[in-house]
This record gives sequence, C-alpha cells and structure tokens, in this order.
Amino acid sequence: MNESYEKRSDVPKEYTWAVEDLYASDEDWKKDLEKIKGMVPQIEAFQGKLGECADNLLGFLKLQDEISVLLDHFANYSLRKADEDTKNTTYQGFKDQTMGVYVAISSALSFAEPEILEIPDAALAEFYQKQPELNQYSRCLNDILRKKAHILSDAEEKILAAAGDLAQSPDDIFSLLNDADLTFESVTDIEGHRLPVTHASFIPLMHNYDRNVRKDAFESLYRTYSEHKNTSAAILSAQMKQLNFFSKMRKYNSPLEAALDSNNVDPQVYYNLIDAVHENMDSMYKYVRLRKKLLKVDALHMYDLYVPIVANAERDIPFAETKENIREALSVLGDDYVALLDEGFRNRWIDIYENPGKRSGAYSSGCRVHPYVLLNYKNNLDSEFTTAHEMGHALHSYLSNKNQPVVDAEYVIFVAEVASTCNEALLMQYLLKKTTDKKERAYLINYFLEQFRTTLYRQTMFAEFELKMSQLIQNGESINSESACRVYHDLIDLYFGKDIVHDAKIDLEWARIPHFFYNFYVYQYATGFSAAIALSQKILNEGEPAVKAYKENFLSAGCSKDPVSILKDAGVDMSTKKPVEDALKLFDSLIDELAELMR
Repeated sequence: MNESYEKRSDVPKEYTWAVEDLYASDEDWKKDLEKIKGMVPQIEAFQGKLGECADNLLGFLKLQDEISVLLDHFANYSLRKADEDTKNTTYQGFKDQTMGVYVAISSALSFAEPEILEIPDAALAEFYQKQPELNQYSRCLNDILRKKAHILSDAEEKILAAAGDLAQSPDDIFSLLNDADLTFESVTDIEGHRLPVTHASFIPLMHNYDRNVRKDAFESLYRTYSEHKNTSAAILSAQMKQLNFFSKMRKYNSPLEAALDSNNVDPQVYYNLIDAVHENMDSMYKYVRLRKKLLKVDALHMYDLYVPIVANAERDIPFAETKENIREALSVLGDDYVALLDEGFRNRWIDIYENPGKRSGAYSSGCRVHPYVLLNYKNNLDSEFTTAHEMGHALHSYLSNKNQPVVDAEYVIFVAEVASTCNEALLMQYLLKKTTDKKERAYLINYFLEQFRTTLYRQTMFAEFELKMSQLIQNGESINSESACRVYHDLIDLYFGKDIVHDAKIDLEWARIPHFFYNFYVYQYATGFSAAIALSQKILNEGEPAVKAYKENFLSAGCSKDPVSILKDAGVDMSTKKPVEDALKLFDSLIDELAELMR
C-alpha cells in the first residue's frame, strides 16, 4: 500500500524533512533576508580595489564565502518550503524573493572576475607571499585565470549579464508551451477506463501491458506535438542561436566548447562518448532483437520499448524495506558510510511521501546544514532505486561540504550523477545476489538493461542531436521542423537498427525534451553513468583500496580539482573511451544472461 495524504498538515512529522534545522520560524528567515540585502553595499565597497593589495583580495573572497553560506541556508529554507506545497502562496512568495536576492547578489559580484583578471601575474604571486591565507583560494583564482581569454571588460560583462533574461527566453517559452499550453487526448483501456495522457503519465503508459493503450498514448502525444512542430522548431532554433551568440562573444570556437569549459572539461570527452557508443551499437541491436522476441510481437514498435519484458514480477516494497536494502547494498562502502545513511534516514533529511501540491519527482539539495532529499515514494522498485540515487547525491554533498573549504565544496555538474548512479549499481548487484527467484532475477536484469538503454544510449543520442543542431546554426544553416525531424530520424535509425519499426511520429520526439534547453547538459548523464558503473565494479571487485579511493578522492573532493582529474584519482579515466566501453560490455553480458534466463 502506498502512503497517501489529503493535505500537507496530515503528513506525520517523521515522514517530512527537518526544515526547522535551517530556521526555527519564518521570522528568522526574514531577518536573514534583510541581512543578505545589506551585503550588497559590502560587496560594492570592494569594487575597483581587488588588485590594490592582498588584504583586499582576501577580504573580498572571505565575504564571498560568508554570503555563499548564508545564501545556502536562506535559499534552502524558502525553496524547500515552496516545494512542500506549491499551492501555498506564502512560500511561493518566499521563493520569488529568493530569486530576486540571487539576481541582486550576482549583479553586485559581476565586477570581480574582470578585476581579478587585471591583476598582473607578478602582483598575484606577491599577494600569495604576503597573505598565505590566499592559498586556500588558489584553485578558484586559477580557474578564473584559466578563462582569461573569455572574460570581457567590466562594461562588456554587464551587457552580457543584462542579456541574461533574453538568453533565458527560449527555455521559458518552451516551458510555457510544453507545460502550460499543450494538452493531449486521453486514451481508453480494455475495460473502458479513460486514462489521461500528460507529461507525467506518458512513460507510465508506455509501461502498460496493454499494447493498444501504449499505441494510443503514443499517437495522442505526438499528434499534439505534430500540430505545433513549427513553433517547437523555432524555439529550438532560438536556443541554439543564443548559445552561438554567447560563445562567439566570449571567443570560443563553438557553443560546445563554451559549455564544457564552464566545468573545465575537454570537448574530446563529448566526442569520445559518441564514438564509443557508435562502436557498440551491435549490443543495442541485440537488445532490440531480444525485446522483440520476448514480447512475442511480429513487429516491435517504438511504443514497445518501455514495457517490462518480464511481466507480473512487480511486488510491493514498503519504505522500511527500501531503507534496509539500501543499507545492506551500500555496506561495501564501509561502516562510516552506512552511519551517514542512518543519520539521514533517522534525522529527517528526507521528505518521503506525496501530498497534494507537493513538487513532483525527486531531488537532493546539498545544503551545508545537511542535505535535503525530496521523494514522492511509491512502494515499487523504481522508488527504491530513486531513494538510493538521491541518497548518493546527498552523501556526496555531505562529504564534500565536510572535507572542503566553502570555495571548493560544491562539485560540478559533470560528476553530479556519478555517486547517485554508483549507489544504484551497487543496489542492483546486491538485489541480484540476494534473489533466489529466477523470474525476479530476470525482472531485475531487465530493469538494469533499461537503465543502460535510457541513460547511456538514449542520452548519448540526445547529446548527438544537440551537437548537430548547434552545428547547423554555426554553419549558417537553419533549424526548422523539417531539418530537426530529418536529423532525429537518422539518429533513430542509427541507435535502434533495423529490427524495430520506425514509427514516423518518433521523429518529433526532440520537441518534448526539455534538456535541449540546458546547454549541452545531457551528455553528462551518459558519462556519469559510465563512470558510476566503472566505480561500482572496482568497489565490488577490488574492495578496500577502491572504496578508500572512492570516498577520499571522489566523494570528499568537491571541486578541488577539475572533474576529470577527480575521477581519475578515484580510478576512472574519462579522458578515454574505456569507461564507456567497459559499461557497454557489461550491458552486452546482461543481455546474454537475460536471454538465457528467459529460455
């Protein structure tokens, strides 16, 4: 039975997160609102003075740390309260005020990087000698200097900052079209029940064992997107144009280079991912053939890709069982890691169950007080893995905050999905080892294979589409519904092969993917998944040395080095194709095992 509550106030306290660990009351939060507003003049007092002496530079960097910690508390309270009940206008107002504060602080800080870049190398070396405390900020300062060729004058930076709202417009317009304006016709199941088709229900409908439901939902969704395909293409074109504009203004060779440079990642990592997946397409084609065979269909369609191959193997998994399974699965990471997990479970780091108005989905926010994890837990396998995933994020944040100074504590997006997915991989291996039931083992392997398909192959396909769209604009060509669908059509053929029916409507799938407005974000799901699989295999096969390297060199590293170096220190070299290739070898072996189990 899934827990269900009619209103937020009905949810027992032990199932909610402890926002009172941030502020005892709204009034305390409002006091910090005024305190943060008062910091803007303190920031402005340093303008024009950062290069004068070591003490000024150190004072500014310390103030920046102080603001960062205060904003962390302040924003986490308002955003977590807003997510508890999106219908609560008080906390939606708090959220709006928080966004306003961030804009004001960012604007006030905009002078800093240009000023730091104007400090001569010899003068900066002298600053380090005169004020040794500055060495704590050397990574941060070097990261700014690394981008010297791409940071403009103070006046130009202000212009680009002011254009930020315009740059956000494609994403905002897409969100309004996709989330607010588009509606989809409901479908009917075999018993005559009307099933709504929404963004939230679409993938669950693709899991439905009734093939007619899947087909009708597929047709319903893409019929609507087809009616708006020209608008969707225009929005995507605007996104690619703004990325191209900003990369040119900042003197990058391409939008891809600009996007990856923000995390200090070589574009070759992006190309290596695509190349490694291309070289292992045979495994994907093998999986498609096996899916077709096990579903016993004459022709496999795109709407047949999500339905579980192993039917009727689902079972009820209460949250208490999920916690215990996660504890046991992650015990390979040591008693100290399990103790932190227990602290999170026991001391209300997690908001567990749904309530009306609560934000959908799941996430972890790495607050310095302690992480906050949002779930909408259902008693099923997917929720079990989601819990393991989000607690991976949580403990990554906790250990980085604990072991790094403020300036180096926040890990970059490139590594953000590694710890979470490593937890999932360890949980999967534990459940596979634990089960003695052949059908359950097959069901779990099918679930694992789907993670490879949807994360490694699918996200790489998305990354390749985004790259090709960007290249069209760079080459002076246009993005319209015809060109976007043509590129996507070819990618579907490449990634799925000849053993699946290429339903024409799938060529419009790009129109419903919000990640194409995230600036070359999606590839990190695939690289993070590959790194996580490699790390989990090392942990299980090598034991304590691998565990030590993982906890000390990765989970505790924050952003103390560039992300590729941090992963290399943990034992995974993402500058090569090997982690992706190794992950796909595991994928291939799992396909063979599932085929054998289902004989």
